[in-house]
Amino acid sequence: MNLQTVLDLPDCMVLTGGNSQREISKVFCCDLLSIAMSKAPADGVWVTVMGNRNTLAVASLTDIACIILAEGAVLDENTLAQAEKEEIAVLSTELPIFDIALKVYEAGKP
Repeated sequence: MNLQTVLDLPDCMVLTGGNSQREISKVFCCDLLSIAMSKAPADGVWVTVMGNRNTLAVASLTDIACIILAEGAVLDENTLAQAEKEEIAVLSTELPIFDIALKVYEAGKP
């Protein structure tokens, strides 16, 4: 599955697009930044409610392809601008973490 599949999910609003052709490795759910720093998979989709600039720093460090902010979490405009520069897609949804992670997983199944 490539990132475009995630960007096309109807339950998400795209805040930054990233590289839509980037291949996605897996979905990762975590709200503890210290755990995400050590376990988030490169090229993954990270689903979290942590809407702060440290979230982007961890995504950059771990080479995450996409952050999905669940349950209405948001990032400020400066952080979104930095995500755009780093080609990290950022999406927002009102869905709970598990629900949107399952939708991403199912979208990637043949």
